[in-house]
Amino acid sequence: MPKYLSLRSGLSSVLIWSVISAAFIGPGTVTTCAVTGSRFGLDLLWALTFSTLATIFLQEAAARITLASGLTMGELLTKVYGQRIRWVIVALFGAVTLGCAAYQAGNILGAVAGLSLFIGVPTGGLPTQLLTAMVGLVCTGLLWKGSPRFIASFLGLVVFGMGIAFAYVAWSAAPDLGHLSKSLIVPSIPPGSMILVIGLIGTTIVPYNLFLGSGMGQASAEQSLAQMRWGIGIAVLIGGLISMMILISGTLITGEFSFLNVAQTLATRLGSWAGSFFALGLFAAGFSSALTAPLAAAITGQSLLGWPVQSMAYRATWLGVMAVGMTFGLLGAKPVPIIVLAQVANGLLLPVVAIFLLIAVNNKTLLPATYRNTIWQNIALVAIVGITAFLGLRNIWLAFQ
Repeated sequence: MPKYLSLRSGLSSVLIWSVISAAFIGPGTVTTCAVTGSRFGLDLLWALTFSTLATIFLQEAAARITLASGLTMGELLTKVYGQRIRWVIVALFGAVTLGCAAYQAGNILGAVAGLSLFIGVPTGGLPTQLLTAMVGLVCTGLLWKGSPRFIASFLGLVVFGMGIAFAYVAWSAAPDLGHLSKSLIVPSIPPGSMILVIGLIGTTIVPYNLFLGSGMGQASAEQSLAQMRWGIGIAVLIGGLISMMILISGTLITGEFSFLNVAQTLATRLGSWAGSFFALGLFAAGFSSALTAPLAAAITGQSLLGWPVQSMAYRATWLGVMAVGMTFGLLGAKPVPIIVLAQVANGLLLPVVAIFLLIAVNNKTLLPATYRNTIWQNIALVAIVGITAFLGLRNIWLAFQ
């Protein structure tokens, strides 16, 4: 293991692991963070602090297992438990794919909404359906030709661009620094805010990202432990900061929430550039998530079911997710029943995966001592598992409601 990181290797690692940030910052995150800011100001920023740190802990543990054993999380499940839990493995793959397909339409439509706001549709320009088809086809082309590592690096650049856009808008909002600092670390749950607290945490700690990160760890097996930790830590931290910038920008919003209203409010209060920057940020969020959702489903299938990368089954999975998203997007329909099922599936998936991760990262047979958890890492992961279990049960309850 190298004693130090060069600037080049550090930046390369951050770009690779930015796929995680690209996955959890989608139109849903933009909506949740902006609505939170408009309703409760900065009071719920602490929820993003917690969820960002929790994501770093979980993703680092998943990648550490892969670096130490050479196995992804799915392969590790199969090796440890074998055919005894074959139905669980298939169910996990089904839950992840269902969730990715359910939200893919929102990802594509979010990218189209940002692009439409930027170029002036519907006041003049390309029809929305044509933009939907264009976004879907570009994503399909990138996924077909690109390797997971190339796509991750490309998404890293998109995430950085999105961060610059939202950071500029948030800085112009000029929040009170004392209140900002307190809100980042002191938990506060104003009346009526619990559902948004859960939303902020749940939109950041995404269960399928653990399979995605584990797969990326295998694709980047030449990385050292230090490079991996640096890359994941900085990449996820940037993603968390972008979410916080969106929430701060949301404090400027008045009236009923819509992407158009947000752009118009920002343009009125800060200048036309702010509306354009928001539109570009929204496009980047939708476009990056429209790439990572199909990729996550395919990598999960590869991990759990042993598919080779670029095999027919691998490609059929991400093509299916993309096809579902484009179909709902072109029809202008919202796949509400699928999204409800996805909430139930992900509500069950998150604590199950987190518990398995906690057990695996302490396995003395599979992992050398250097790669196993310390007592403090175990304490942190136990706390995160407890909170994710609560979130999972809460997600199921909300879905049934």
